[in-house]
Amino acid sequence: MAKQTTKTKATTKAGNSSVMENSEFHKFFIDELKDIYWAENNLLKALVKMRKASTSKQLAASFEKHHGETQVQLDRLKQIFELLGKKPVGKKCEAMAGIIEEGKGVIEDTEGDTMTRDAGLILAAQKAEHYEIATYGTLRVFAQHMGHTEVYDLLTQTLDEEKNCDVTLTELAESFINEQAAEE
Repeated sequence: MAKQTTKTKATTKAGNSSVMENSEFHKFFIDELKDIYWAENNLLKALVKMRKASTSKQLAASFEKHHGETQVQLDRLKQIFELLGKKPVGKKCEAMAGIIEEGKGVIEDTEGDTMTRDAGLILAAQKAEHYEIATYGTLRVFAQHMGHTEVYDLLTQTLDEEKNCDVTLTELAESFINEQAAEE
């Protein structure tokens, strides 16, 4: 019975968008969308650098693929902002800024054309992926509780892509990169 009451409250709020838009929870949701929008824009640039720094063709191809997915994810975020009646603007994401700096450090601190660098790039990329997985997973639940069905669906698509990218990176690391790095 409690679950039904919760759903009714969400539906009622969804039906009265001015109440929802003025709620602290909704404002927080929008603020976090701005945060991930900044993160994705800056990760887009970092993925180019990571691709260029990759030793293995497979890792470079993975970064290239995710670069394309990130472009699509940014388009989805723009669509989400539009659905919510907001302008797509970013707010500096300190967490992603730090993760990107760590990725730059990996490139600076490892020798080029080594599997050690590739192992480090995978580590840096997976830190970003895990941050994105946590963020998109939470934001989609927020959207669900506020009755933003279309937003929920769009965030789910992005969450699934982030999870798939993480799996791909793990497979690359475990299939040959870590082993070869350990032999260097």
